Order: sequence, then structure tokens, then C-alpha cells
Amino acid sequence: MTGLIENRFKAGLAARRVQHGVWCTIRDPLVAEMLALCGYDWLMFDTEHSPMDPVGVLPMLQAVAPYPASAIVRPGSLNLAEIKKLLDIGAQTILVPHVQTAEEAALAVAAVTYPPEGLRGVSGITRATRFGTIPGYHKRARDEICLIVQVETQEAVAQIETIAAVPGIDAIFIGPADLAASLGYPGEPGHPAVTEAVLAAIRRIAAAGKPAGILTLDETVHAAAIEAGALFVSRDLDMAALRRGLSAGR
Repeated sequence: MTGLIENRFKAGLAARRVQHGVWCTIRDPLVAEMLALCGYDWLMFDTEHSPMDPVGVLPMLQAVAPYPASAIVRPGSLNLAEIKKLLDIGAQTILVPHVQTAEEAALAVAAVTYPPEGLRGVSGITRATRFGTIPGYHKRARDEICLIVQVETQEAVAQIETIAAVPGIDAIFIGPADLAASLGYPGEPGHPAVTEAVLAAIRRIAAAGKPAGILTLDETVHAAAIEAGALFVSRDLDMAALRRGLSAGR
């Protein structure tokens, strides 16, 4: 028998330690394993904007499990069935995209929480329970599950304080690309008005007592986000790094 698996990423947020990560869109466990050895605190496996799906995420989680880097998984949407499947295959940190209101945030909380408090379906023999060998898993699972909600529109940004106040929300991620489009600057996440909105949102999240996160390829914005209070940050994607490195070597 074994104990509940510690979520190192969640522990890092609780300790208010800045954690650096990389966005993963390449559906290849060998690439995931290599990235897990690159010194990042976390890897984010994206099923919203990549060919990955819950079935494709499983070998990625298995590939990185022996290494210190924590795995985060973004489902395609606030879909309870999809989130349940991701949790059952062993994802401990879930990043739910496009959360607009406190009501949607509460639904996300319910999706990662077993009844009677939540709506997560119960199954015993899963990778999450180490195939039934973790005593009391269902009573204690939420202790090591980390829920991040993604705020990425003007409407959602206006609701930051009410979203942050929802019990069970562990962190809030700002999506600069979608926020840029919402502000009228599609394809321009580096526009000064977008950067100003992003940094202001991070400050508000921090003031509300929640860890804030961001992905930006702009090193200046990356540094400014940390200064504004962001605690989990990424400044690269696997595909972007691959293209950049191979292009430079021509």
C-alpha cells in the first residue's frame, strides 16, 4: 500500500515560490521526458490547442513521472467528463480554460472534487489511485489536486475578485493571446495595452490572495509579470523553441 502522491507544484504555490515552466504541445512522450530533464518546475500539456487528448496525455504523464518536473494538464474546455478522465489517469493539476464567471469557477471546483461536495465521478482502480493501493484516496484526493482557472477575456478580467473568492480555486492564469483578441488586438499579445491589462490583472489576482500565472514569449513582460506578483510563469513553448533553434542553425 502507498500514500497519497504529493503535488509538488501545489506545494510550491503554497510556499509562494516562483515556479518556471514550459508549454507542451508536441504529442510525443520522448520529447516530454527530455523536457522533464531540462530543469523546469512544471510542464503544461495542452489539449485545448494541440493534437493531444486525454488518451494522448497518459503516456506524457507516464514519461515525466520519474522526474522532478510537475505535470499540468489543460482540458479542451470546462467539461466535467473530460476533466474526470484526466484526473483518473493521474493528472493532479488541471488548468481550465475560458472561465468567465464565479459560477463557472464553482463548476470547475465541483469537477475536481468528489461528492458530496463535488461532482467528480468515483472509480477505484485507476492510475490516480495507483490501481487501488492508496488508502483513503477518495476522501483525501482533493488535498493534492490543484485547480487553476484561466481568465482570458475582458468580461472575465472584470470578475477576477469574485472568481478568486470561490472556495477551491487554487490559482488563476492570465491568457494574453485571447485577452488581446478580446481587447481588440487579435494576434498582438505584446501590444502595450494588452501588456498593461495583463500586469494589472496579475496584481489584482495577487491582491486577492491567489497565485497568478502567465505564458509569454516576451522576456520583458515575463520579468514584469514576476515583479507584479506572478508565481508560475512560462516564456516558451516546445514547438516555438524547436522552430527557433532549427531556424537559427540553417
